[in-house]
Parts: sequence; C-alpha cells; structure tokens
Amino acid sequence: MIKELQDLFKSDKNDFFWEATDEPHASRRKQILAKYPQIKKLMGHDPRIAVQLVIMVLIQLCVTYLVRNMSWMEIVLLSYVVGGTLNHSLSLGLHEVAHNLAFGAHRPIANRLIGFFANLPLGFPASITFRKYHLDHHKYQGDELIDVDLPTRIEGVLFSSFVGKFVFIVLQPLFYCLRPVIVLPKTVTFLEILNWTIQIAFDSVILYFLGIKSLVYLWLGTLLGLGLHPIAGHFIAEHYVFVKGFETYSYYGPLNLITFNVGYHNEHHDFPNIPGYRLPEVKKMAPEFYDNLPCHHSWIKVLYDFITCTEMGPYARVKRKTKYTREWAQTSDRQSMVESKAQ
Repeated sequence: MIKELQDLFKSDKNDFFWEATDEPHASRRKQILAKYPQIKKLMGHDPRIAVQLVIMVLIQLCVTYLVRNMSWMEIVLLSYVVGGTLNHSLSLGLHEVAHNLAFGAHRPIANRLIGFFANLPLGFPASITFRKYHLDHHKYQGDELIDVDLPTRIEGVLFSSFVGKFVFIVLQPLFYCLRPVIVLPKTVTFLEILNWTIQIAFDSVILYFLGIKSLVYLWLGTLLGLGLHPIAGHFIAEHYVFVKGFETYSYYGPLNLITFNVGYHNEHHDFPNIPGYRLPEVKKMAPEFYDNLPCHHSWIKVLYDFITCTEMGPYARVKRKTKYTREWAQTSDRQSMVESKAQ
C-alpha cells in the first residue's frame, strides 16, 4: 500500500526536451507559400469572430441574471457546464482578437475594444496582458526566457507525479495567468490599466445589482472552465510532446466548432494571420504538409493520457537556450516591435 502511494508521487521524467534547432513553423510557412501562394487569400480578418463573441457575452449575461437566486450547488454545476464552456470559448476569442483577426490589423483599436467586451464575463482582466505575452510565444516559441507558455522548472519538480499532474490541470488557469507576470514581468501599459478598470467596474455592477451568486458564477466559470474541463485539453494538446521530435500538435475534433478552431494549432502557428474560421482550408489546400503530422482527436483523452502516462508532465515541452538578456526581453521597445510585426 505504501509503495502504491509512493508511485502516485513519482515521475520518470526530470528535464525538458532541449533543442538546438529553430522552431518549425517559419520554415514550413515559407515552403507552403512557395507551393500554394493562394493561401495568402485566406489572410486577414473575419467579422464572424466579433459576432460570435457578442452572442456568447449576451448568453452569459442572461445566465448570470438567471442564477442570482439559485442554490450554491446549482451555481457550481452551471458554472462548470455552461459558464465554463462559454468562458473558455470567450478566452479563445480573446486569442483571435490578440492577432487582430476580428477587425483586421488596420483597426487595432476596434480589436482592443471587442477584447474588452469579450473579457467581461471572464470576471478577471486578461485581454491586453494575454496579447502582450502571446505574441512572444509565436515569435520566440520554445525560448527558455521569452516564451512564458513554457512551464518553469519548479512546476516540473512539483507537478510531475500522477497526483501532481492532476493538481497541475486543476490549477491551470492560475499558472496560465500568474506565470507570465512572475517569470517575465513587463511594464504595465495604459491599455492594461484600462482593461483592469473596465473589468472591476463590470464586476462591481454585477455584484451590486445581481448579488454575489451571479459574480461567483462568472468567476467559477473561468476557474473551472480553464481547469479540469474538456475544452481545457487544448492547453496540453497544443505543445506538450506526445511524440518525440514534434512540438506542436493539431486537434481535429468536434469541439473546434465552439473554440474558433483553436485545435488547428499547427496551421495557426504556420499562419497566425489567418482567422480560425479559415484554418481548415489551410489543411485542405496543403494536405501533404499536415496529414502526416501526429495529431489529437479528443481533448479528454489528452488530459487522461497526460495525467496517467509517466513520460508526460510539465517537463514534456521543447525548450531552446535563449539568445537574449532579461533586460532586452522586458523592454517596451522590443514589445512594440513584436506587436508591429503582428499587425
């Protein structure tokens, strides 16, 4: 019995996969465009993103009103099933907005505003800060310093066991939000302050007019929806190494329908300026570049395999030695450069 308990807290892996090669997406992008230049026609923005975001926010506001007098048990259940699904989908809408895909690169303010609006039901300000770090994840994928999507070594030490990985999944929203600002703090911008101000004002209005239960419904929807939830399988599916030699994986399953096709992750990293709605067309146009890549078909299975497989855990990520200094990585000038190239 003691040995069985000890097995729950041990792991077979104790370091990341270190690579000396560049990330694969830039080179594949060049190859695909050379062979299929018509893919450029898919680039740009898609107004359906904004429409879907508005609809989901309105649905969440209606549910927030309806739960104000429900029991706490009903609120917890609805927070997971309804709120968790909608809030996670909204967070993936923020991902689209981060790439200016709702209104186009020529209308950055419109993208920021729809981001503020879509952020409201999440209960916590995220839109601007997420964008600031996410663009780095694309440009510097795997960089041990700049890519804060990568777990830290202390996460690997603490959460590599069976029990640890379960906790890691449950607490994923906390790691996802706190890791960037702890590992690589950057200057707080005016837009971030505005994001915080709008969010605090919205939460205060919900609390004042609808009560604590409605506000807790929104908060729990985010915490549960980004934790042990079927959609949250995408956090693990995207870049955790399930097959050695591959660091990005696509998911081709039904949940893409409500998540802006975030599952088409190889396609997205190859072409981050193509809206999620059109990513399936990338795969259809250039099938020989994607059909032979390992992929996932179930986010639930991804979560199960991650927790139960001794080879999986926070260490199962590709890292690259950084070429940069911390001071340079934190400069506002560098961030402006990254954002301008994302336009």
